[in-house]
Amino acid sequence: MEDKGFQVPSHCYTLLICGLCKTGKVLEAYALFENMLRNGCKGNKAVYTALIDCYGKSGNSDGALRLFERMKMDGIEPDEVTYGAIVNGLCKSGRLEEALGYFRFCNENAVVVNAVFYSSLIDGLGKAGRVDEAEKVFDEMAEKGCLPDSYCYNALIDGLCKCGRIADALVLFKRMECDGCEHTVYTFTILISELFRVHRNEEAVKMWDLMIDKGITPNVACFRALSIGMCLSGKVARACKVLDELAPMGVVLETAYEDMIGALCKAGRVKEACKLADGIVDRGREIPGKIRTVMIHSLRKAGNADLAIKLMHSKIGIGYDRMRSVKKRVKFQTLVDN
Repeated sequence: MEDKGFQVPSHCYTLLICGLCKTGKVLEAYALFENMLRNGCKGNKAVYTALIDCYGKSGNSDGALRLFERMKMDGIEPDEVTYGAIVNGLCKSGRLEEALGYFRFCNENAVVVNAVFYSSLIDGLGKAGRVDEAEKVFDEMAEKGCLPDSYCYNALIDGLCKCGRIADALVLFKRMECDGCEHTVYTFTILISELFRVHRNEEAVKMWDLMIDKGITPNVACFRALSIGMCLSGKVARACKVLDELAPMGVVLETAYEDMIGALCKAGRVKEACKLADGIVDRGREIPGKIRTVMIHSLRKAGNADLAIKLMHSKIGIGYDRMRSVKKRVKFQTLVDN
């Protein structure tokens, strides 16, 4: 439009900038914002807030704060959405004291503090290991009549797990359901991963089964937590079975086998890793080069250089004759036994 001599109206700029911010294209959004100002259109609350939010989410909290000050200098009063974006950006950058300062300012100046403020603070405090403070913010949220959503619950559950407080995390998991807040796939992923980490393997598997019973579709991260946990707890066959069940749903990454084999190798369980790799061969599939590389690197890290060298120079997997038909299958297990 500008190339043809037409002036772009301000509402078109607003729509375009907000759209770019929603897709995380912060540089393009800011360039369009500067172009908007050069063409005589003034920034508005929606544009500034979208840019501040995008800068904050991209980890550039300094850029978000500069825009925040510029917004006020232009005579535009920030609202609770703008302040929420500032607090969220500061929390993501680990600048918790500044985030808490803005949070207190909003409370003292009648700015409505919504769930975004609370969830950002709970998440930031939890990730920083300040879980006691995160719990206080969570309790304050409920006291002020702002109902915690699944993001708030998940953030606190994650923080509790990171501090080794799995028992408290499970209590909160039950409270979440009692309060009418739906569990999400992320809720289950956090707990499955932590239960396996503390060797409560049966409970982790039951948590997976509960998720499936609730009709929640697992995502890639959830499957990875389950499959690696199962492999390390000796349930390799079941992990493979789950992999086969989920593959048609597009849930499983192509690297699923590599993840499991890598986890087993790093744990020093070479024979189980080889057995899992042989399962690929038994299905008539060629061993991907990535899996071989994973095993070699893992074996070297585990101090088993001799076996790593053997694997590097051996012909493992499916062999072919000149007509490209399957000639023989060479087993990983054979290599280990020799």
